[in-house]
Amino acid sequence: MPTKSPHKTRDDLLILVDAEDQVVGHEAKERCHDGAGLLHRAFSVFLWNGRHELLLQQRSDEKRLWPGFWSNSVCSHPRKGEAIEAAAERRVREELGIHASLRFVYKFTYHATYKDVGSEREVCSVFVGQSDAPVRAEPREVKAWRYASASTLSYEIATRPDWFTPWFKMEWERLSRDFSAEIARKPV
Repeated sequence: MPTKSPHKTRDDLLILVDAEDQVVGHEAKERCHDGAGLLHRAFSVFLWNGRHELLLQQRSDEKRLWPGFWSNSVCSHPRKGEAIEAAAERRVREELGIHASLRFVYKFTYHATYKDVGSEREVCSVFVGQSDAPVRAEPREVKAWRYASASTLSYEIATRPDWFTPWFKMEWERLSRDFSAEIARKPV
């Protein structure tokens, strides 16, 4: 079973940052996503299997922002006082029930608004990793999951962009364009 975090609440304090990713404070998760959002630290994880297929997750219908949309393997936030690498590995365990070593690839800043519900305004670190462990998804986080080849994924994003979260589309474009050698590397 996925590892549950006994300390996770809807009011987890996230790390507020400035444009240079320097810590400027902390705020409750809900508040960080209200309205236009507050700039905060986040991460996205891309996990590949041994056949070099990417693990995608469909976000739970319980998610406030982009419920039911397809996205990268895991995306979340470090908590106050938590290193981003540790947070990424923690969320892989909590959401997917697997362990994976991760490698940092790049960082970017983005803002995306979901209807009139709220926004993501994040400095997001992107990690890649590899695992062939069986997925045991946490249903409150993950509605469904699947693997896709790079070519299938690129085709789906081009023909059905409304299926995918905005940050995932941005990340996939940049990974495919600027880091194809990095994502083609053998596992960590």
